[in-house]
Amino acid sequence: MKKLLLIILPLLIICAGTAFVLAQNNQKEVTNMTLTDKKILVAYFSWSGNTKVIAEKIHTQVGGDIFRIEPVTPYPDDYQETAYGIAKEQKDKGIHPPIKNTDISSYDVIFVGTPAWWYTMAPPVMTFLEQNNFEGKIIVPFVTHGGGGSYTIDKDMAKLAKGAKVLSPFVVANRGNSNTDKNITEWLDNLR
Repeated sequence: MKKLLLIILPLLIICAGTAFVLAQNNQKEVTNMTLTDKKILVAYFSWSGNTKVIAEKIHTQVGGDIFRIEPVTPYPDDYQETAYGIAKEQKDKGIHPPIKNTDISSYDVIFVGTPAWWYTMAPPVMTFLEQNNFEGKIIVPFVTHGGGGSYTIDKDMAKLAKGAKVLSPFVVANRGNSNTDKNITEWLDNLR
């Protein structure tokens, strides 16, 4: 009887381990398959170019279309004037500037990229979220920052994009580093 248990017990452990690995791989495939079966848009606002770099990296991995959110009146090239002048005033007064808009109605999943400005997303991104109908769509935020993190940008997006499911954001300082592509891949793999 002991010999039989010594043979059966390792086989049960191997079978259980194999089933676990197969279930994990199947879950990963389901997540990726769900994403690849959807019409994808990568939409981003970028003043300095940092968010554009990350948007392009994400676009390379997920495909779909890519769109730059642009205010009708561009921000000045001067950092002080933009960050501490116009952007701060827009945030303080709740101004969401007009943008050159796009029709997002045909997309299922919209990756939305923004720099963190004054503890939230850039005002043109707020306009983008307010002016479009996100009912039943999935928003996947990504945030670039100069050291402050993502704050509550994903929650702020959920408030503006009514009816959308907002997933966990990808957050990166500036343009990232040599691990950014790998970090994006891991983030995408973990999206639910």
